[in-house]
Amino acid sequence: MLFGASSYGNFLADAVSIFFLVVWFWLLWMAVGDLWWREDISSAMKVVWAVALIVLPYIGVFVYVVSQGAGMARRRNERLRWVVREQFPQAPGFSAADEITKLERLKADGLLSDAEYGRMRERIVQ
Repeated sequence: MLFGASSYGNFLADAVSIFFLVVWFWLLWMAVGDLWWREDISSAMKVVWAVALIVLPYIGVFVYVVSQGAGMARRRNERLRWVVREQFPQAPGFSAADEITKLERLKADGLLSDAEYGRMRERIVQ
């Protein structure tokens, strides 16, 4: 009985039910978001997954998370890296010239090899 009686057992059951409902909505949000941004599957497969998430909401979410979980994490990390890479040069106080000067100082001190210096300089110049 949701929010009915005032006994501790009912309160605990309601709290656990609400917790699982919130977790399910969070998983649904993550699955839909991942599905929206995926580029490795066709639109037809996206529609199949969307229908599965709508028609069989609990089972569809759990099947998606279990079967696509590793890919979800990888895709999320790639998106976050892209956002950071795009936003970092626009951050206040960032200067590519200053960063290259710091790299040259590290190379002169012997803390960076030529290969590391070249790789890091390439990242900054991009």
